Amino acid sequence: MSTSSTTDAQPPVAKKDNAVKVSLASMIGTVVESYDFFIYATASATYFGAVFFATDDPLVGALASFATLAIGFLFRPLGGYLAGHFGDRIGRKRVLIWSLVVMGVVTTLIGVLPTFATIGIAAPIMLILLRVIQGVAYGAEWGGAVLMAVEHAPTHRRGFFGALPQIGIPGGLLVANGTILATSGLPGDWAWRVPFLLASVMVIIGLFIRLKVAESPAFEQAKEQGELLKQPALETLKQDWRVIVRIIGLRLAETGGYYVTTAFTVTYVGLASITAGSNVLIGTLVGSALGLGSHLLFGALSDRIGRKKVFLIGSVFTILFGIPMFLLINTGSLVMIVIAIALSLLLSHDPIFAVESSWFSELFPANRRTSGISLGYNGAAIIAGFLPFIATAAYGWMGWMGPALLLTLLGVISTLTAITARETAPAVVGASAAASDTRIAERVSA
Repeated sequence: MSTSSTTDAQPPVAKKDNAVKVSLASMIGTVVESYDFFIYATASATYFGAVFFATDDPLVGALASFATLAIGFLFRPLGGYLAGHFGDRIGRKRVLIWSLVVMGVVTTLIGVLPTFATIGIAAPIMLILLRVIQGVAYGAEWGGAVLMAVEHAPTHRRGFFGALPQIGIPGGLLVANGTILATSGLPGDWAWRVPFLLASVMVIIGLFIRLKVAESPAFEQAKEQGELLKQPALETLKQDWRVIVRIIGLRLAETGGYYVTTAFTVTYVGLASITAGSNVLIGTLVGSALGLGSHLLFGALSDRIGRKKVFLIGSVFTILFGIPMFLLINTGSLVMIVIAIALSLLLSHDPIFAVESSWFSELFPANRRTSGISLGYNGAAIIAGFLPFIATAAYGWMGWMGPALLLTLLGVISTLTAITARETAPAVVGASAAASDTRIAERVSA
């Protein structure tokens, strides 16, 4: 039975807001923050090697820009720790608002940064500092967003409503890549500056929506009953570190595969002289558009058959599709590239990501829940953030087979971790318990 099952019964003081309203608000806010984060990933692959590192070697430029991309991921666990501490101390909603504001300000500042040609080495240093702050802000966002949805949802529909904020990830990527494509024809630096500057407008929209939702009822209940901890994040590290490590292993196929599929392949097709990077972006747009519906389907399916079974659809597909994906990309055909990228997102990433919000949340009690899921979720970012860099280095060493095998390895790790993890979906766990009670009763009567 889920650890959280004893903490989810809501007293009258912990009134739930409308689950659809809260989930949509979480989703829209996540779109904004994901947009801010993903335009950096796309701009790193497309522009930053030359703009901020002034190198004529495409491979060196790619490695340098992906290194700055990885730095943001490196600091995401700090954001997760802060989000966990304050989210479990003062509320999920406040953390969400502050993370959104910080992310928007930093992303806008990146849009006005002077380049290497203007101020020399100070340009990449300033970029790295802003990237650090962006990583902290993004690390603070996810846990609170999904918990607001999951903790307002009916118990038997946590998978579905928990998947709604997850749509914000493909939604943010869809808007980010669409903006990058739309501005690619602008003169000079405006091609990459405009997408960053638009962040300020999107943050205002996200704030307006998030301010209108009620605080999580699970947090209000814990507060009313005097169950809040003084150091929730630290307490979670002490008591639940094994669960956090398991979540990190579970996430590798999803988050690592995602950035290999979306960020690395944009650079790969250029390095290998296969086609224009814009063709990969088209595939990413198609896959992200499909993800707007697939996440809800996989989330709803997890309410019926369990989180683990849906998760394994994605992790096993990652194992099987690593080499075929690159074979399809290597054809240079736009149709094949779109199919490769879209399939990787649809069947490798989406089944896993759709259930993470509900599955991970159900592994922790309410007074440590933000801390637990934020630390586990962002702990995987330390590894995932370096994977485009590692994939680029592997390509330089082994050719396309290097990143293909890397993708397969990520699937193996997550699949083995999932097999050892426990199921938490109330319908499945409850059915198992009921069946066990029936068998016991039959043996007693016999």
